[in-house]
Amino acid sequence: AALCAARSGRGVGRVARRAILITGGARGLGRAIADSLAPDHDIAITWNTAAEEAAVFASAHPRALVLQADLETAPPAQIIAAVIARFGRLDGLVNNAAMGAREPGPEAFDQGLAKRVFAVNVTAPLALVGAALPHLGAGASVVNISSANARFPAMAAPVFSASKAALENLTLGLAKALGPRGIRVNAVAPGAVERPYAPGPPEAIRQFTDRTALGRPAQAAEVAQAVRFLLSDAASAITGTVLDASGGDRL
Repeated sequence: AALCAARSGRGVGRVARRAILITGGARGLGRAIADSLAPDHDIAITWNTAAEEAAVFASAHPRALVLQADLETAPPAQIIAAVIARFGRLDGLVNNAAMGAREPGPEAFDQGLAKRVFAVNVTAPLALVGAALPHLGAGASVVNISSANARFPAMAAPVFSASKAALENLTLGLAKALGPRGIRVNAVAPGAVERPYAPGPPEAIRQFTDRTALGRPAQAAEVAQAVRFLLSDAASAITGTVLDASGGDRL
């Protein structure tokens, strides 16, 4: 099945707690975001291939709802329905899951790969917002995870870069469309983020971080704090913004 409940806790949180769905929340940046929010919010995450990490997350956060979902094929309404069934509401959505792969050059363009990248990185976030709308009230917040590559395309990943540029444009359009409902839509654009579970080539990381003002990759927990801020009431007047979290890439 494209979607199945891997594990869930029991009991709905207090009224003060918000229910937040994070796609791709089992590892990497998504895991850091989920870990940041789980202590004081009701959290649902999706995962696709990170079964072991999802089990570890479920064990660490027994109140959380952990769903297996391939966002290329899983019905968005089914994902949202599972969150509503578990928590009775939905107050925030973090579109973090993304597909990225080393791409062939233009002379060997892979149309199937391009369709999959856009399906996961652009279509799925839009579809999830649409499915969530009946449950999102004034004060709700959507945060899309973009990339510094949206502005500075990666030579080896032009399709991924284009998908993130599209996601940023989508963020602005949704912010304008949903603003009258009191729903905020923003994005966070990380640059190089340390990935202990899948470290990149040291020379490639060094070349990237040498272009940044801070001269180092970000920690996932640092980027997660930017997401947490945009989800919170502290950002109640902020919508249609792409918050750069790249360490000052190419300043």
